[in-house]
Amino acid sequence: MPPPSTARPTGPRYLALGPHVGIREITHEDGTEFTAAARASTGHHRPWLFPPLTPETYSGYAQRLIDDPARIGFLVYERRDGRDGDASRGTSASSSVPDRLAGFININNIVHGAFRCGALGYGAFAHAVGRGLLSEALDLVVRHAFGRLHLHRLEANIQPENHASLALVRRAGFRHEGFSPAFLHVDGAWRDHERWALTSEMIVARTNSRAED
Repeated sequence: MPPPSTARPTGPRYLALGPHVGIREITHEDGTEFTAAARASTGHHRPWLFPPLTPETYSGYAQRLIDDPARIGFLVYERRDGRDGDASRGTSASSSVPDRLAGFININNIVHGAFRCGALGYGAFAHAVGRGLLSEALDLVVRHAFGRLHLHRLEANIQPENHASLALVRRAGFRHEGFSPAFLHVDGAWRDHERWALTSEMIVARTNSRAED
């Protein structure tokens, strides 16, 4: 049986909206905005994240996320005002104020078939840190992954010292599944990682629990 369709939308419109953020898929045209935000955020990202900082490195980064069926990249935008769900190019339809790029969330190593799993990578840009925007966006991505993408499981592998990232997945309801020494090669060395995961059943159980309260 072929995997479910993950065809790209025809335009860069938001795939999902929350009260404060919208998410949409990455495009080549986002390079200038993305790299400017990444350069302004290196003090926050290092040594955990190394997003592209130049047009040249962004081009390859975006190409992989767009072309590889085992990857998908989402941009997170802070919504300035307006509540129209048909926003495009990061501008709310009922507002002339451009929505501001707040971060990114990628799903990597997507496997369909019996596994139906993907691995998360994410980061907030400096102006969005500590404001709950990435938490809201992660919830949108999770629901999109378990809905339209038909995944069953999302994993997040996090270095133990990356306390902000650990707090993010805890808030999102991920469960701790283990510890793997020398798990991923990051910043020139093999780094230990904690393994966290969320399944579609966990989302259903959480929703049912809230409904009963």
